[in-house]
Amino acid sequence: MAPAAGRWAPGLWRACNWLMAAFFALAALVQVNDPDAQLWMVVYMIPAALSLLVGLNPLVTGNFIWKSVSTIHILVCIVWAVSLACHLWLHSQQNILHEEEGRNPAGGRIQLATAVVVTLLPFISWIYIYINKEMRSSWPTHCKTVI
Repeated sequence: MAPAAGRWAPGLWRACNWLMAAFFALAALVQVNDPDAQLWMVVYMIPAALSLLVGLNPLVTGNFIWKSVSTIHILVCIVWAVSLACHLWLHSQQNILHEEEGRNPAGGRIQLATAVVVTLLPFISWIYIYINKEMRSSWPTHCKTVI
């Protein structure tokens, strides 16, 4: 008989993927008033769709198309992040928040706990930043009109 934690693991993995799909979809939604909203919406909707697919059917990660889209998106994001980091390093003058540029298939308890924490962290951070009026006061103008 499997331990209790083992019975819950598949459901927790799916829930993590559904929550991350919701997070990325929400991140895409709040881009509507951004100067380059179309670009950011695509950047966020790709991981939203990939996470949703994994939440619906974890075996989709073995699909060639899913793997290809995931790999290409990760590579593009890494290259983009490195270029933005270089830009910020060279051109940042004030608070970095003012700058626009600002899976483990094996499972296991540690990996699952890490996935749960990583899944919840963006939501907790978002809520903290949203309720912290002092932090919101330093946001760029186009960020002050989002959810």
